[in-house]
Amino acid sequence: MANLVHFTKMHGAGNDYIYVYLPDNPIADPARMSREWSRQHVGIGSDGLILIDRTDTEQTDFRMRIFNNDGSEARMCGNGIRCVGKYVYDHRLTRKTHLAIDTLSGIKYIDLHVADGRVDAATVDMGMPTVGEGRSAAGIFVSMGNPHVVVFVDDVMQVDLTSEGRRLEYEAVPGERCNIEFATVRPDGSIRMRVWERGSGITLACGTGACATAVAAAFSGRTGRTSRVEMDGGMLSIAWNRDDHILMTGPAATVFEGTITT
Repeated sequence: MANLVHFTKMHGAGNDYIYVYLPDNPIADPARMSREWSRQHVGIGSDGLILIDRTDTEQTDFRMRIFNNDGSEARMCGNGIRCVGKYVYDHRLTRKTHLAIDTLSGIKYIDLHVADGRVDAATVDMGMPTVGEGRSAAGIFVSMGNPHVVVFVDDVMQVDLTSEGRRLEYEAVPGERCNIEFATVRPDGSIRMRVWERGSGITLACGTGACATAVAAAFSGRTGRTSRVEMDGGMLSIAWNRDDHILMTGPAATVFEGTITT
């Protein structure tokens, strides 16, 4: 017998996911549901599925799991976690504006920006990056809890993102699938970036990818430790603080709500 699941479609800078609150909507096979629901034209359409759950520890407020639209499970999503914060606040699951979220990349902390009783943006402590010098011949390897390779080019708009992104996802680091960012540093110090996400392909934005790009730009001397990263879906502000933690600030928006069968 089919079950009805209530979902919310949300996006952060165009990086769109289907959000489901598990205590009210249990899902037995989230990988399969992500593949089916994420399809354009015949499904909801999205970059994947994000599950929100309660936690049983005092250290965290909620737990999130992320499934790409190919069904693979991701460790972290910077744009997605901002929307998790908006979801739990706007749905009155919490009145806190500083939250600890349990992810596969560890606990991440969010500060919610509230206007007229609803969250419109959030700042996320993304933790400390790891730069792997020499790990990839294609570009600069940066781990944000998930693997990224950042390739700096003269004009990011001239890159064949489908061809090069798909190839480098598998080839940039031998034996490991990576997220691939192509980036151009502008004269004003801002960065124009486009992304190929492993498991999802071309997306309008990637929060961890924006962080990785800002880190790679600062590490290579192309920018300072504070950057504005513009992606196809919008702008994120990234600060690589003195304590080596990355703070990412950006929008979170609800698109629509509905029900769908499992």
